[in-house]
Amino acid sequence: MKVLIATDAWRPQVNGVVRTLGSVARAASKLGVEIDFLSPDGFKSFPVPTYPGLRLALPSRRRIAAGIEAARPDAIHIATEGPIGFAVRAYCRRRRRPFTTSYTTRFPEYISARSPISEEWIYAALRWFHAGATVTMVATPSLMSELTQRGFGNLGMWTRGVDVDLFHPDRAIGLPFPRPIFMTVGRVAVEKNLEAFLSLELPGTKVVIGAGPQEAKLKRSFPDAKFLGALENGVLAGHLAAADVFVFPSRTDTFGVVQLEALASGVPIAAFPVTGPKDVVGNNPIGVLHEDLGRACIEALSISRDACRKFALACSWENSARQFLGHVRKVATGGGREFETAMTMTETAPG
Repeated sequence: MKVLIATDAWRPQVNGVVRTLGSVARAASKLGVEIDFLSPDGFKSFPVPTYPGLRLALPSRRRIAAGIEAARPDAIHIATEGPIGFAVRAYCRRRRRPFTTSYTTRFPEYISARSPISEEWIYAALRWFHAGATVTMVATPSLMSELTQRGFGNLGMWTRGVDVDLFHPDRAIGLPFPRPIFMTVGRVAVEKNLEAFLSLELPGTKVVIGAGPQEAKLKRSFPDAKFLGALENGVLAGHLAAADVFVFPSRTDTFGVVQLEALASGVPIAAFPVTGPKDVVGNNPIGVLHEDLGRACIEALSISRDACRKFALACSWENSARQFLGHVRKVATGGGREFETAMTMTETAPG
């Protein structure tokens, strides 16, 4: 089976959506499924207002159609609700072709944080967008419950995974900062709620890894914090494993793949008890969730790093890919038998 994923988020962006799509594609190939991407590559683009580091593509109807027809996919999945996502949705609707979508980003909260546009208006637009899908995939049970209450339908679970070989305690590097080291990783933007972390009175050092529009402002406001910029792959893994606590101050993320990356690195989590952290940490002894984020940070210092690593080992990208492909198969126009055979062979293989 061949799947085409349409996405507005793509390299060189460094975020959970891009990491998830790349990781699932690699895992799917081991299941005998080919995944191609219809991304902003090759399209004209423009900078996102208030976020010049991100660009949105300007896809034409003709080129979108040509890209899909050249790929000749058995199934189409729309990963983002941006210009490419809307263009591919329109293509599928014109041709009465079924498709799947995923809800991965809280655009209503993000946009409302930057503009006077009402969250309810944006949720109404997203309900319309996803209503055309056979399945809309979400990462956590709590997000599924929330979207159901907001009137979204045809929801299906698509959990996330982690590369436990890349993110490993043994990769830890020596950071020349006073300990304990409280670290956060992600876009340096208003929706990540970094001020809630940086304003805490904590011992040791606060470290921020990532780039974004709030970086200059936060550096001025919190000169004692260490801002290391955007890091990738092995460099990021080495820094993450060197932390004592991973702090996740966001109240709006739908999941937060970086939480699993921290746990795989043997680093406990401190976060607010909201969607994302509640679904990753839950009642497991791998983090502390509390409305007093400072208290959560201090209490997380006593958590076993071995317990964090052990928990992450059960979260594979192969399992994530299986869930994704199970939903995608519902809209496949061909290749279903090959996909079923590949899945059966993998499930019955020894070891």
